[in-house]
Amino acid sequence: MTISTTKLPLFLSRWLYYVSSIVTILFGMSPRGKIIATFLGFNHEPFVIQLNNGLRFKIRTAMDIWVIKETCLDRDYEHYGVDLQAGWSIVDIGGGLGDFTLYASQLPNSIVHAYEPFPESRELLHENLQQNPSNNVTIFADAVGAKTGELHLTVATGVAVRHSTAQDSTDADLTVNSIPLSDVVARLDSEHIDFLKMDCEGAEYDILLNAEDATLNAISHICMEYHDSLTPHTHHVLVEFLSEKGFDVTTHRNPAHTDIGFLYAKNKRILA
Repeated sequence: MTISTTKLPLFLSRWLYYVSSIVTILFGMSPRGKIIATFLGFNHEPFVIQLNNGLRFKIRTAMDIWVIKETCLDRDYEHYGVDLQAGWSIVDIGGGLGDFTLYASQLPNSIVHAYEPFPESRELLHENLQQNPSNNVTIFADAVGAKTGELHLTVATGVAVRHSTAQDSTDADLTVNSIPLSDVVARLDSEHIDFLKMDCEGAEYDILLNAEDATLNAISHICMEYHDSLTPHTHHVLVEFLSEKGFDVTTHRNPAHTDIGFLYAKNKRILA
């Protein structure tokens, strides 16, 4: 159940979004009892949820459930952009627990490359891949950034889905290997990305603004969650940049927050 709320005042948009999300969760996944207990703080143990479409995920927290709801039930990465198609080469930058990766892997003849540098999340992604056997997914431990080298992954939030290579480092950070977007393209046999999904907590700016024209020209569709509060940049920079590079770009504010939202870009050179 998805209600379009972004044109409403924020307080009303947020309230409607949360109410509709509760309905979506309760009727779209099980076991309901454990899910409710997790959101109420009575359950702190990992368990497996199953969606009505048969996908199964091991989850750690209520946040994991929420992420799966947005990706697999609301289909946020397709909602205002383009539906995923069979046979596509798909890249998931910020694979997390595998919500988008496993959803995309159900498409016949698709190829999915997932990038997740945080070891705990990557291990959970592997576990969830075992819950939903598939032979078309490859998981990489690299972070994607501006260039080849190393990046500091900030883990100070303590929330796995909010770890970032875009924020100032602390002593608690992890050092992770980094590759540019050109290497991501080159790892695909086709050297072409039909659908690039990004949820990388502010790293989207370094990744895209430093990408070469040839790399961008190898991508048909981009869909990302943008983050306006983690770097000096805002999503308006990406809109201008991608538009200048030949993409048709649209954005949609998150119904509950003003500093995040979705950006969708279609390569007009390829899709004309």
